[in-house]
Formats: sequence, C-alpha cells, structure tokens
Amino acid sequence: MNPQESELIYPLGDTLPATGHTIEIAPGVHWLRMTLPFALNHINLWLLEDGDGWTVIDCGIANEATRAAWEQVFAQTLDGRPITRVIATHCHPDHVGLAHWLCERWDASLWMTVGEYGFARMMAAALPGADGPSMVPHFRRHGLTDPDLMAQLDGRKNYYTTLVPKVPEHFLRLDERYPLRIGAHDWRVITGTGHSPEHAALYCDALGVLVSGDMVLPRISTNTSVFAIEPEADAVGHFLDSLQKFLPLPEGTLVLPSHGKPFRGLHRRIAQLQAHHADRLDEVRLACATPQSAADIVPLMFPRELDTHQLSFAMGEALAHLHRLWQAGEVRRVAGDDGVLRFVRTAGA
Repeated sequence: MNPQESELIYPLGDTLPATGHTIEIAPGVHWLRMTLPFALNHINLWLLEDGDGWTVIDCGIANEATRAAWEQVFAQTLDGRPITRVIATHCHPDHVGLAHWLCERWDASLWMTVGEYGFARMMAAALPGADGPSMVPHFRRHGLTDPDLMAQLDGRKNYYTTLVPKVPEHFLRLDERYPLRIGAHDWRVITGTGHSPEHAALYCDALGVLVSGDMVLPRISTNTSVFAIEPEADAVGHFLDSLQKFLPLPEGTLVLPSHGKPFRGLHRRIAQLQAHHADRLDEVRLACATPQSAADIVPLMFPRELDTHQLSFAMGEALAHLHRLWQAGEVRRVAGDDGVLRFVRTAGA
C-alpha cells in the first residue's frame, strides 16, 4: 500500500465482489465489480434497492463478458424485482456502454445530466469534433507528430461506438437543484467538471454514502484532459473547483468510487488530489523555462512506456496542465514555424 492509501480507511479491507456477484456495502446499496480490457482493468457499479424495483448506477462497457456478468446478477440478486431506473454518472464508455441494453431489457428509464447525455449522443453518432479522428489534428497541433502513432490514433474512429453501440433516445435529467428519491432515501446530485462535461455524483445524508463516480478515486488521480471538441478548456482548473463541492460532506462519509475500493477519508483524499495537481503544475511550470509543447510534457508527467490508449489520455492531461498555467497567466502560448503550439513562462512567473 502506498503512503497516500495508508491515510485512507478501507472498511472491507481487500474484500472484492466476485464477477456477477454483489456485496451489500450499505443498507440497500450493493457493490458490483465488472472487468475492463484496459490497463485500468475494472469498474465498480452499484445496485440500489428502490421500492418494488432496483436502480442501477453505471453500466460497464458493451461486451459479452459484461453482459454475462449482468445476467448472473439478474439471476442471483434481483429477488424477482425489475430494474426500473439506470443512472449513468457520465458519458465515458465504462459508465454508459450498456445503458441502452439495460434500459431496453428492463423497460427502464435512463437518468443523466443533460451535459453528459448530450456528449454521449454526440460521441455515439461519431459527430465531427467528437469522433476519434478529430484527435489527430488536435494532437499534431500540440507536438505529436510520430506518423505511426498518428496512424493508430486515426484508426480509432470507431473506438467509442464499439464500446457504446447505442445510447437511449430519451432520458430523464439529473439536476443539482432536485434530490432523487431512491427507495427510502433522498440522494443529492453533485455535479463536477474537468473529467467530463457534467459528471453526477450522488450523496445520501441518511446513509452517509457518496457514489463519487470518477470525481474522487482512492488510488489514482482522475484524468483531466483537453480534447479536440473544446480545444482551449481549463480541465484541471474545473476539476479542482469541482472538488470544493465535496468538502462540506462529513469526513466519515463512505465513498463509493468507480475504480478502487470503497473508503473513508474524503477530506484527506481531496487534499491528496489537490497536492498531486500542485506538484504536477510545479513540474510543468519549471519545464516551461523553455518553450514546451504538450508532447514535450508527456514524458515528464508519464515517464513510462504508453500504449495508444494511454497516450491519448496522457496528451490530454499534459495539455490540461499547460492550460491551467496559461489561464493563470503564468505561461504564454506561442506558435512555431512548424505550426506546433508551445508554452513558455511569462516574465516574472
């Protein structure tokens, strides 16, 4: 266990739910864990008792392994009650991939924030700007010029639609202004940005439980990326601002993250995430004594070999940290004769 993890409390220790099975982590709140075919090899999903039915929070990607795991859950856990509502915390494939399948299978309603639903529909339709090939000119502009890598990125035009073949054609809106009644309890929606357009976390004061989605993770820092569709975004700034929304919650809150294990120590984890980004910004600020592109910053922030999937997130993350300094006026952006954008410290910064 790394030093940061040792500052958190894991109520279940190393206990994990087997694929297709659940663990009741709080009264009426059941924990599922599905596999993912990535370096980040799992996602936590949540099944909440909801009167005569069940509410699902997040879905997993659309593949046969995840469908088979869900079939086991249907057979062993539902006690004859239907799934009546599917909540997706955000638009990323591991969270919304099987939403259409679940909603169609159970005649259930889909609940998302309008920002996440809109982005899911755009990416599922592979609209220009939101599709895989749009990354190629975006990353080339920021210094990624290796032809083999660019060809691999260009070949990912069907990446999202492979994992999210369809998004339901209608939805019900999650809104911070209105609590959601699930079973016997009210759950408050807490939206966040920086990782995705309008991520929804859910907090139940009566249970002392926060379904944090990807906004607060115990072992890894949430990816904050700048992508082609919003090329000048301040993702790191938005994420850090969003973390402030979780500080009023009790320190003893049981946090149910999308990746890693359920934990207590919310305020400590937020402090760790703030310190992490401060350290990364210090590294990037120092490097920008000379002009740096996002591609130049990647090996500084990620000093290991990266596959194509990881590289796209690393480029987005490196650019996000450069943009935080740029938005703060600590660096200026200059275009080289090669068309690549680079960032260099301003005088006195």
